[in-house]
Amino acid sequence: MRPKNLEKEQAIKTIALDIIATEGLENLTMQKLAAAAGISPRTIYIKYRDKDDLLIKLFIEEVLGGYEQAVLQGFDAAMSLEAGITKIWLNGFRYLSTHQPAFALIRHGQASPLLVKAFQEHNITEGSYFKPIHQFLQQQLAAGNLVPLPFEVLRAMLFAPLMDLVSEYFEHTVRPQQVITEDVLLQCCHALIKGLQRSR
Repeated sequence: MRPKNLEKEQAIKTIALDIIATEGLENLTMQKLAAAAGISPRTIYIKYRDKDDLLIKLFIEEVLGGYEQAVLQGFDAAMSLEAGITKIWLNGFRYLSTHQPAFALIRHGQASPLLVKAFQEHNITEGSYFKPIHQFLQQQLAAGNLVPLPFEVLRAMLFAPLMDLVSEYFEHTVRPQQVITEDVLLQCCHALIKGLQRSR
């Protein structure tokens, strides 16, 4: 791909993320994107089959790597249960609360077949991303520190409450004050850890 085409494609992605951040993912249309980028809708459709194709490429190329890097910053699979989950939550919250378009894409993917489709199209298998977190959960299970639930259930319990709290964080615009602070987040994280710990 020629440099000018690469620049144009990156501009389209950047503008799409900006529309998602300011107007919401549901208001992103190919026509609106083309108008904002100053190009014809036909040009968009040369690069992307449809809106789903655009969202998949945005997620894989603009979100997934950055999200993984942020969540794993300072994390080690050998951490204690409490230290590891707390690190994952704080890192995840700090990234998602400051990257609303990324959060919107992740949430959209969770509520639709988008992520499965994205992973299939890019040959991404389970464990390709967030490998240290997978190792962490497996080690904690093997050590008898976690309630013996299926791995997929533990992973969902680890991330789903965090995602809901970030959703609440972005609802602050209709409230007199922000209710989701890092202190509140840590209290919720502590409650989750207590619930996941296997009683001795």
